[in-house]
Amino acid sequence: MADVSAKVVKELRDKTGAGMMDCKKALLESSGDMNKAIEWLRQKGIASAEKKSGRVAAEGSIGSYIHTGSRVGVLLELNCETDFVARGDLFQSLLKDVAMQIAACPNIEYVTTEQIPENIVEQEKAIEMGRDDLAGKPDEIKVRIVEGRIGKRLKELALMEQPFIRDSSMTVAELVKQVAGQIGENVQVRRFTRYTLGEGIDIAQNDFAAEVASISGG
Repeated sequence: MADVSAKVVKELRDKTGAGMMDCKKALLESSGDMNKAIEWLRQKGIASAEKKSGRVAAEGSIGSYIHTGSRVGVLLELNCETDFVARGDLFQSLLKDVAMQIAACPNIEYVTTEQIPENIVEQEKAIEMGRDDLAGKPDEIKVRIVEGRIGKRLKELALMEQPFIRDSSMTVAELVKQVAGQIGENVQVRRFTRYTLGEGIDIAQNDFAAEVASISGG
């Protein structure tokens, strides 16, 4: 089916406690069948993960990943509720997968779109509003086009919005929810740092062609 109504999505949310976007996806995957959608959410572990999302996750692990060639490295803090779970295979596997995801996505700067500072959002809006292809369009049309572009741009900056590198049918957020459901605890990506070899270093650019010409002429 092409789409599902907001009323049906809300009904599924009320029944399961899962997020609106997860409920919509479950209904689309289940052709609008409520029972199948509930089962889909349970299989993914999303419903149980949402119910635990408000609980404090102060334990966890700091993991690292160094990409082949040692030119890109990542440090990541992944939180859960207990030290026991943090030492488990499922949690450690998730830690590694998310760290690899960060290494593979050089444009991401934030965990979620909600963390993006307002001044960055406004800066992106100003850039989009000034693009040549919007010149001459009515203001209300401009606003709608810019909102769509900004939404896409902000998602490009957020880790949780990225398609998972091992399975592009799910986002990183869905992966985390799925593992949280399997583990039975609240799991949260807290922060990360991505290092690229030589980043920020000013490298002198030598014009070798000019040097050779100069030597030849001398």
